[in-house]
Amino acid sequence: MSSPSSAVPTTATVPSPSTPMAGGSAISSAAPTVAELMDFVRGAARDEALIASLPLDPEGRTWIRLDGPGGSEAWLIGWPPGTGTGWHDHADSFGAFTTAAGALKELSLAVRLPTDGWKTLELTDGVDRSRDLATGQGRAFGQNHVHEVLNESEVAHAVSVHAYYPPLSRIRRFSRTGAVLRLEQTESPEDWQ
Repeated sequence: MSSPSSAVPTTATVPSPSTPMAGGSAISSAAPTVAELMDFVRGAARDEALIASLPLDPEGRTWIRLDGPGGSEAWLIGWPPGTGTGWHDHADSFGAFTTAAGALKELSLAVRLPTDGWKTLELTDGVDRSRDLATGQGRAFGQNHVHEVLNESEVAHAVSVHAYYPPLSRIRRFSRTGAVLRLEQTESPEDWQ
């Protein structure tokens, strides 16, 4: 997740998946799995009232913070035409996201980057991946997953649901020129909340 350029975040409650117990009662799991995060974002993306509650801005991304499963951090994000995140990762958090309306493109790197202690890396051939995510499609990812998410439409907004566990403690932002990936900055929650 990266901070939108114009919007005030709000919080909404979306039911979390729960783990059934003997006797039919349920409790929330302490730490969600990647599969549970994926189930959550898919379920939230099908919630028409939730999707309709997101204010859309023609110039900047908008977002609403959601209550994710098992203490995860979750977001509903609106993407105006032509917007994107830039290259980034979610450091020690794993996660999932699903397109709820419109279409998004994810560009990613199939490489494990060092967690700290570097500023510039030269990428090898064959590490680039591209994925088109139409309404209802999503993906899960592990820690230190480097990607860029884009709404390439020239006319239509897109909306997506994202969940991360543990909650985001930092986001590393990168620039890319050809095969050279450069660490530009590290953001903490105060920078985007």
